[in-house]
Amino acid sequence: MLQRLKDEFLDLRRDEWPLALSMFGYFFLVITSFWILKPIKKSLFIQFYDEEGFTLAISGLFQLELLASQAELLAKVLNMVVAAVAVVVFTILARRMRREQLTYAFAGFFLAAFAAYSLIINDPGGATVWSFYLFGDLWTTLMVATFFAFLNDSVTPSAAKRLYGLVVLGGVAGGAFGTTFLAVYIDDIPVSAWLWICFGMAVAIIGLAYVAGRIVRQNPPPEVAREGIDPRRDEAATKKSNAALEGARLVFRSKYLLSIVAIVGIYEIVSTILDFQFSSTIAYYLDGPAIGQQFATVFAISNVVALVVQIFLTTVVMRRFGLTTALLITPFVMVLGSVAFLAVPTLWVGSLLNTTDSAFAYSINQSAREALYTPTTRDEKYKAKAFIDMFVQRFAKSVAVGVSLLVTLIFADFSTIRWLSLLTLALVAVWAVAARYAGRQFAEMEARGQSSA
Repeated sequence: MLQRLKDEFLDLRRDEWPLALSMFGYFFLVITSFWILKPIKKSLFIQFYDEEGFTLAISGLFQLELLASQAELLAKVLNMVVAAVAVVVFTILARRMRREQLTYAFAGFFLAAFAAYSLIINDPGGATVWSFYLFGDLWTTLMVATFFAFLNDSVTPSAAKRLYGLVVLGGVAGGAFGTTFLAVYIDDIPVSAWLWICFGMAVAIIGLAYVAGRIVRQNPPPEVAREGIDPRRDEAATKKSNAALEGARLVFRSKYLLSIVAIVGIYEIVSTILDFQFSSTIAYYLDGPAIGQQFATVFAISNVVALVVQIFLTTVVMRRFGLTTALLITPFVMVLGSVAFLAVPTLWVGSLLNTTDSAFAYSINQSAREALYTPTTRDEKYKAKAFIDMFVQRFAKSVAVGVSLLVTLIFADFSTIRWLSLLTLALVAVWAVAARYAGRQFAEMEARGQSSA
């Protein structure tokens, strides 16, 4: 029975286990660190401006007094600027480095930053809380992009459907572990010590990247030539081009990559709408400590569902039914949740909108979405993906921030919040079209790769 369960849910070949486990550990540590940094950077920022607020002065013409939560929205917009710079740096380094070498470069930068911030973070000033807020987001921007560039450059499309379920499970487990670990010990460990914990995990990431790199070098996947493009000639042609535009150029000349842009961008906007409905529902029905209890309960449910989905559903769907089906599951579940909330906007229906989002987006949706890059060229894996994951995603988040501000003005009364689900349904329809196109193109490229092998 154990062998049947292993064959059903962990359909890995014997020679694939070392790479899968090393990348599992790598992603586990990246996401664990993220879920330690995220609450810390957010709490430092909000606490710093909670009492006095934040004054935004524009060229001496006028001053705008903002609450701490409103100032945080500005920080989220600034994240897009930081992401744009990160795209340029990533692209320049990707011209000369790949796989574990990129990990060494970026992990080395974060090691130095963790050590520097540990000296000033316990008594932060305004510059520290702003820069640390941006730094915390930069960790996930660079390290997640570096991880998946490494992974996508190390496996074939057929292997991705077997490996990605287990590998992405590392990230899901890291999220659950990081949030739990921080919640239990946050009052006992000073912020500077948390940064040294992240320092230690970054060192471990370097070690796992070294191990994974040696495994891949022993059995490297073939270079991909897609749509008549010679990856070596294409790489040479881009060395003299503008680093800020290389990824964008690759994206806008490929319908396949544009479909991934649509999947990523629409998800960010839909997720923001669902989160607004979720938060509004809890604020409407509950008061005082009950609000925090409901948030904690819902987040726990979402984490458990994400683990179950990743363990028992992701690999089976990707292997048996293909990427198109895997890509459509998350928008389908979001449609079910939105229709239910449109019909019955009760406390638990609104609360479970969070589960329809995070439990599926960070499990099966991420596994399938990342697998889409495996049949692309090396330049597309590194430069186009960096543009999508860093700039497009952050730009979509900025659009989502604007949507959030707008809906708080238009939908001020809870009775009108349900009608936002109509916008969600329209956006998901476009998302589904893009997902079907991307899934079909992936299947065709996978088939061509197998026939030419």
